[in-house]
Amino acid sequence: MLLKINKEMLGDALAGIGVHQASLPIFANKNQILPLKLLQVRTPAANIIKQEMLAAGGDAAVPTGCVLNKDKYSDVLLLGTRKHYNLLLKKLELMPYFGMDKIRVELEAVLNEGKLQTVLADGRVLNYDKVLIMGILNITPDSFYANSRTAIEEVVAKAGQMLQDGADILDIGGESTRPGSDSVSAQEEQARVLPVIAALRKAYPQAVISIDTYRASTARLAIEAGADIINDISAMEADAEMLDVVCETKAPIILMHMRGTPKDMQSQCEYKNVVEEVAVYLAERANLLRERGVGADKIILDPGIGFAKNVEQNLLLMRDLHALTSFGYPVLLATSRKGTIGKALGDLPAEERLEGTLAASCQAVYSGANIVRVHDVKENWRAVRMLEAILCPQYI
Repeated sequence: MLLKINKEMLGDALAGIGVHQASLPIFANKNQILPLKLLQVRTPAANIIKQEMLAAGGDAAVPTGCVLNKDKYSDVLLLGTRKHYNLLLKKLELMPYFGMDKIRVELEAVLNEGKLQTVLADGRVLNYDKVLIMGILNITPDSFYANSRTAIEEVVAKAGQMLQDGADILDIGGESTRPGSDSVSAQEEQARVLPVIAALRKAYPQAVISIDTYRASTARLAIEAGADIINDISAMEADAEMLDVVCETKAPIILMHMRGTPKDMQSQCEYKNVVEEVAVYLAERANLLRERGVGADKIILDPGIGFAKNVEQNLLLMRDLHALTSFGYPVLLATSRKGTIGKALGDLPAEERLEGTLAASCQAVYSGANIVRVHDVKENWRAVRMLEAILCPQYI
């Protein structure tokens, strides 16, 4: 009789057959092939890395003709366990040329990933031992999902219910950014959101509040009113002063990938490799903050599902969300009731996309994402917690 053992079962399986306790870390380093892709490596370095990875017992794929140095740069796909990568790192320490010193640093960061945290301006800390739930509160008359539109006089009660249902963060938005939507003025946006944020801060002093805006002026005023996090769909592209707001207020920021504006973004869906292009873009936007002294504990990445992507591209980003989790920043997935879910399930309207949303939230768990942004807090909280219970029953 033969049983398949997945990586979650390995520890119990080893303990079950009575191996020595000291050998557990050794086996853990051998239990899973971890594919990693190095982008735009100098071709001599690509050839060296391939040979060293083979010597370590792993493998590496390079383009045809790489050995002849036909191109200045090459991508390299590495295939190995942590044991293989640790052996490679030791070799790279002796080779500080062709850019391999930088590659070594990046590999070490991925392999020795620390515990992710987000530190709010007031010193409170968001930990990601479990996936956090962000509840959506739209203070708008025209959001794509009608049931999410909340009048100011109702928002405090609705927010309280979300917190009771398990929301870790409340995301307040004053402008619809659905495909094709028109923008509103800064004054209109601020008139919608600032009273709500102040009311929520008074009613729920310990709540974590996010302001969904791409305007630096709105972000600054929202933080003064009691918001804790900036959620910028433009990743600071729409308003260059947003960078200064983050630096000055010490508020964390969610950087989302988008092209163009909500009005015209769906005409800008041309990608050679949507996953790589989104990942590289977000890493570059994060680097702008790091260069200004902003720590990793102030940055969250969002691939921007539905923003300048078609259905297939959105599904690829959800499938390959692991690509974003290698940079050392928390990752947020926002798919709640979006059009891609409707299309994938046979042109369902927003009101009938709950089950698809729950599936996407579970994929966020599998992919190592840290936050899901949703309309239906209770249902998503239960789905996520149940999957986490299955994957890690010892933590229940």
